[in-house]
Amino acid sequence: MRTINLPTRRTGQSAPVTHVAFGKEGRRLASCSYDGTVLIWDMTDPGQPRQTVRFRHRRLVNSSAWNPVEPELLATASADKTVGVWRVPDEGRAELLNVLARHTDDINSVAWMPDGRRLIAVSEDGRATLWDALDGRLFGEVGSHTAHCMMVSVSPQGLVATVGEDGMVAVSAPGTDHAPVVRHYESSVEGCAWSHSGGTLAIARDDGVVELLTSALQPLRAIQVSRSAARSVAWAEDDNTFVVGAYDGSLCFYEANGALLHRVHDPRIWPRSVAVARGVAVVGSFWSGPHVFDLASAKEISGPSTPTHGPNAFASNGRELFVGCDSGRVLAIGLDGVATGAPRVLDVADGPILSLAAHGDILYAGTYAGHIVRHEAGRTRESSQVGAPVPSLCLAGGRVMGGTYNGEIVALDPRSLEIVGRRTPHAGSVKSLAPGSGGFFSAATDRTVAAGSLDDRHTLWQHGNLVNAVAVLDGEVAASASRDHTVKVGRLGATPGEVRQVQTLLGPDESVKCVALLGSPESPVVLAGSYDFGLYAWNVDWSAGARTLTSGTTVAEFTQGVSCMLALDATRVAVAGWDGRVLIAGLAPDGTVEVHRTWDVISLMESASCFDDRVTA
Repeated sequence: MRTINLPTRRTGQSAPVTHVAFGKEGRRLASCSYDGTVLIWDMTDPGQPRQTVRFRHRRLVNSSAWNPVEPELLATASADKTVGVWRVPDEGRAELLNVLARHTDDINSVAWMPDGRRLIAVSEDGRATLWDALDGRLFGEVGSHTAHCMMVSVSPQGLVATVGEDGMVAVSAPGTDHAPVVRHYESSVEGCAWSHSGGTLAIARDDGVVELLTSALQPLRAIQVSRSAARSVAWAEDDNTFVVGAYDGSLCFYEANGALLHRVHDPRIWPRSVAVARGVAVVGSFWSGPHVFDLASAKEISGPSTPTHGPNAFASNGRELFVGCDSGRVLAIGLDGVATGAPRVLDVADGPILSLAAHGDILYAGTYAGHIVRHEAGRTRESSQVGAPVPSLCLAGGRVMGGTYNGEIVALDPRSLEIVGRRTPHAGSVKSLAPGSGGFFSAATDRTVAAGSLDDRHTLWQHGNLVNAVAVLDGEVAASASRDHTVKVGRLGATPGEVRQVQTLLGPDESVKCVALLGSPESPVVLAGSYDFGLYAWNVDWSAGARTLTSGTTVAEFTQGVSCMLALDATRVAVAGWDGRVLIAGLAPDGTVEVHRTWDVISLMESASCFDDRVTA
């Protein structure tokens, strides 16, 4: 397993903050990040958090939990499939006491049992495991989900709540004969938190609802927090107030009776995690550190000062390559042979750009906050909130098509950005869209790849896990990249939904994030980027039929996961990694793929000679 090796900032983290957790006394805060690090902050003065300790995992860190008995013990959950148990002093270096390794996929969340010795870990493999954290003994499983298990919370009485993308909420009592209590929802459930008394469990659902339940999972109250997914929830110490983070970039403060106290919107906020202690609420960020808010007034007390520029999306108009970043800015790089001058920075949005599409000099961007932005000559127009983040965009049939986290595909007028149609053809996030003859292609977390028009979709094939990306070559060949570690490539027929032949290409031993097609439909070359930091290529031989197990050849390696790619023409592809590296690769005469040129996004952002000041239309 390759280890993340991003440049370390003197203060703060080099990538978005995934999780925040207060120690029992509320004086120390742990923040976790996509850069693989954990930072400890002294919160004695919430207006001036002071960084004290830094340590790291091999991959991104999803979660942390302070021990309820020994204040210096911290457990961390990572995408490297391990839990780290650390002794963290007030100053100095953290000491790794133990590594718990049993799960076969990313570990999403950890929580201590009240005795301060046993620990629960939950993973994307669907399982919840119980450990002796100090001697490393695995006691066994305390629950399982049929999809990713997203979060765990433990009550003061020792009740363990787990939630998952299968819509299941389960409460168990390890060490007793009590059978687990289970409740099912139609939507994914990604957040949960017990009240400090242990009498109420709050869950955050993908349909934007936060529901308060008894310990027996009987409903007490349901609150519609957002049109977008509710992702995280945390209680104040007196249980009179709770705070919810939603995917529309909002932080909502509620009384326990369901009355809304305050709503804060900041596109920099990443509401994947929220924590409350000592009169402040802390939330994760797409910038270099957490945001701190006063619990009573919802006023921001302190926040990060430095954006992160992780690249998430590509588009091109043939003259320039556009790179959409976590900072809301787009880097425009002149392509070889085109006299476009120095790189430009376009100020497109206030928060992360998840997707891009280009038509001539017009650039469209899908944002985490759930808007689609039209940018032309420094002027921007923003759509209404479409209900969820927009991880995919394409232009098809004279419309802008946006795929959302909630499974919708929304059609917008390309000039006014008014919504002219919307459908929900997928039962999961629409991760990727690609234009094609007679319509467009879509790939989603419901494991399917589909094609057709907005009103007439046809499933082409399914993967064994969520599908991250789809690419099309001349309307005759499609390829998809999946978390099941494979790429599927298929020859398409003349009618929508018709597939003449499909091959499965073996990828690396980690999720395949993005895909592109070069060459010709008769002899296509598939390129795919992975969370294992590698860029791979396959030369497809249709004569092999479906009876082939072909591993790709390595083209390039990054120091973080490969985030996005775009075929510029039949011979060239642009590829980006979350380490900020962007490269152009192309086909050599012998059919192999070579790297032609590389850039560093952060360096170009800092040195760009032209900053496009945004004017709202």
